[in-house]
Amino acid sequence: MQFLKKDKMKTIKIVRDWQDRNQTLGKCTVYDENNKPLFSAISLERGWRNNQSNVSCVPKGRYPVVLEWSPRFQKDLWELKNVPNRAECKFHASNFWYQLNGCIALGLKLKDLNNDGYNDITNSRNTMKAFHLALGKEKRAELVITDSESCNCS
Repeated sequence: MQFLKKDKMKTIKIVRDWQDRNQTLGKCTVYDENNKPLFSAISLERGWRNNQSNVSCVPKGRYPVVLEWSPRFQKDLWELKNVPNRAECKFHASNFWYQLNGCIALGLKLKDLNNDGYNDITNSRNTMKAFHLALGKEKRAELVITDSESCNCS
């Protein structure tokens, strides 16, 4: 699934700041059609495990994202398309890296909620609501995932 360049749509950018085998943290920003920021949050994913299904973060790159009904979550969720060797990579609420099966969660702040030595994200459910509001009535967008210069990411 590809969108034509002439299509004006919102862009979601994730810039990863930190990563180990279990967890990846970054910043997610939604931009409007004129590249104006509309929303920003902390992103949480699994760590890099060679793009293995259900246990790895999504590879860096550019992906179409489509709003689709999720039978598992019983709501519309934004799903990444064209992820190599993967399916069902979605944006959804989660506080802990181990609750994600190759998906992306968004939150407000970092905090070690369960005292396991990892920063978790807070207010994920409300942050996801704000993410959906920022994307508005759109049914599609583009996601760009990169690493920050300081990230020792794979």
